[in-house]
Amino acid sequence: MKRLKRWSYLLLLAGMGIVYLSVGDGWQVYAGTFQRAEDIWHEIRYGKQALQADSSQTISGPGTADGGTGGADEGGPDVQGQEVSGGNPAVSGNDGGTQTEGRFGDGSEPVYMTVEDDYFSDAVFIGDSRTMGLYEYGALEEITTFYASKGLTVYKMFDSPIVETAGQKLTVEEALQQNQFKKIYLMIGINEMGTGTVETFTEAYKEAVAHLLELQPDAILYIQGIMKVTTERSQKGDYITNEGIAARNEALAGLADNKRIFYLDVNDLICDETGGMEPSYTFDGVHLKAQYIDIWKDFLKSHAIDLDH
Repeated sequence: MKRLKRWSYLLLLAGMGIVYLSVGDGWQVYAGTFQRAEDIWHEIRYGKQALQADSSQTISGPGTADGGTGGADEGGPDVQGQEVSGGNPAVSGNDGGTQTEGRFGDGSEPVYMTVEDDYFSDAVFIGDSRTMGLYEYGALEEITTFYASKGLTVYKMFDSPIVETAGQKLTVEEALQQNQFKKIYLMIGINEMGTGTVETFTEAYKEAVAHLLELQPDAILYIQGIMKVTTERSQKGDYITNEGIAARNEALAGLADNKRIFYLDVNDLICDETGGMEPSYTFDGVHLKAQYIDIWKDFLKSHAIDLDH
């Protein structure tokens, strides 16, 4: 009887602990262990050693670009636009003309044109909280489609159930299987700054790009360079630095073939003479203020590929 009481007491304590971790703490006490396990998985998958943070850094992993609770992607709901479906002409071949020479990668630079908002009607924007800002303040929510969520990373991009449709949430992979687009705009990478090396990040990004084009065989893809942060934010002393962003952007630019994949970088328009984001353009050193979203949007409108030629 005493043994039974002892075991009952222990089971009661264990049950109370599980309830606390699940409801009150959300298992945060083990968050570091879970994240390290995920980092090890990334190292095994991509065959390279992940970058280890020094003692002054707090690596929260994908989802919090600022470490701890003050991440770059703090706040904001998931974002989805209207669904777009239907067949699109394949992007292949070289049908001549000055624009298509750059477009189909004969060694020259792509020739861009300036377009109106309706150019984005058959596009999908995929990204993190920065893309959510474009959705919320770019006046495109009734025109184009957004698959965006705070904290989204290239490692979890296809597995995150962030697309609401018909009363259910789909992963980005499932949504792209159901809907076809002519253009894909990808802005991702700030939340990955504390995980892995430039090489492991680029390898994961390259795989993601290949899979996007596999899921969307009629689409071209615009890789958007990671926006820099303010110089003050860059000098904070953690893993988010403009030098690190520049190194990753250089690698991303190398993924463009000017056939189906194009690299766009708005940083020249939003950065000051120090090389960081203009402080007056941002409220937190990372995200553009609402009134400056149009700088980004107008840049995209002036760097469009003509799919009809």
